[in-house]
Amino acid sequence: MRAKVRIQEIADLAGVSKFAVSRALSGKSGVSAQTREKILRVAGQLGYFKSSEQQQRFTGELQETEEVKRDGTIVVMFPNLRYQNREHIYWGPVFEGVSSRLRQRGLDIITITEPSDDNVFKLLNPEAIQGIITIGTVSTQMLLKIKQMNIPVVMVDHSDPVFACDTIFTDNFNSMQQLMMKLISKGYRKFQFVGNIKDAQSYFDRWLAFRSTLESCQIELQQDPMLIGPEAQDIFLLFKQYRPVDLPEVYVCTHDVNAQFLIEQLGNLGIEVPARCAVTGFDNTSHSHPILATVNVNKELLGMRAVDQMLWRIQNPGSAHEKKLIYADVILRENYAYLLNGEAEREGANAELQ
Repeated sequence: MRAKVRIQEIADLAGVSKFAVSRALSGKSGVSAQTREKILRVAGQLGYFKSSEQQQRFTGELQETEEVKRDGTIVVMFPNLRYQNREHIYWGPVFEGVSSRLRQRGLDIITITEPSDDNVFKLLNPEAIQGIITIGTVSTQMLLKIKQMNIPVVMVDHSDPVFACDTIFTDNFNSMQQLMMKLISKGYRKFQFVGNIKDAQSYFDRWLAFRSTLESCQIELQQDPMLIGPEAQDIFLLFKQYRPVDLPEVYVCTHDVNAQFLIEQLGNLGIEVPARCAVTGFDNTSHSHPILATVNVNKELLGMRAVDQMLWRIQNPGSAHEKKLIYADVILRENYAYLLNGEAEREGANAELQ
């Protein structure tokens, strides 16, 4: 049996005092929101929250029977009203998948946006809720509040070490790996990844696939750290600082909206796409810009499978948590094939830039 995680272990790894760890884990004041979030994540990574979950998981058939008999609705939570909502080009179809499947199953739905405090949970009666489906990134503190409700949770496109639950993801790693192999097979050898890789688990998985594919093909990674760090959170702000010295052949972006902004900002720098370099995306949400390749994510299916998993979880509360991956198709737009006419043109473009 694994030894109990000690407060000092968490403090050492997080680089804070035992006092700060104690205050954060107990939900008391005295630490900043940023420090609290860091402590909670470190605690989750060390397995601090798992012991109580394991005790609940194997409590026997009586609890499972009671869980199945619960009547109520499914709560769908959007973490961010501005960026993640029903009108969003990506998250909107995911929500449509959730709502259409719930209608098929004859279940009621309540849609909420992640609140700044726990007032919403005072209004919701846990006994009237069958489960919660979260869409997108949810803060660690909010997940801990949800955890106290002791009801099934399925997260779409997000995971957190403090809260073990069922998750639904696009197969980001294999899809990006396939995209990279297609580009490499076309003769491309110089790449830059673009996007904050810590902004979402999906982005980090895409970065891992990007990096490992280059390594497996014995292509040197020459990544500009500015393009994958916090500066890349906002492409417009990034390109007020970023000036490419050695233009890559391909900018590989975390998603299509990112690729779209990048193409516009490169144009502002006098770097025309696709004439001087190529840009790829992910999610297949943009059709107005010359994006060489993207990955077609079935967004509605992500939502529908989240509901399917929720219904299965309600019937099987004691089973181990599951992570489900949904494969996506790579789209390579061959009408940009004139970019592949030879190294001389690319080298000439780089010489002009320098």
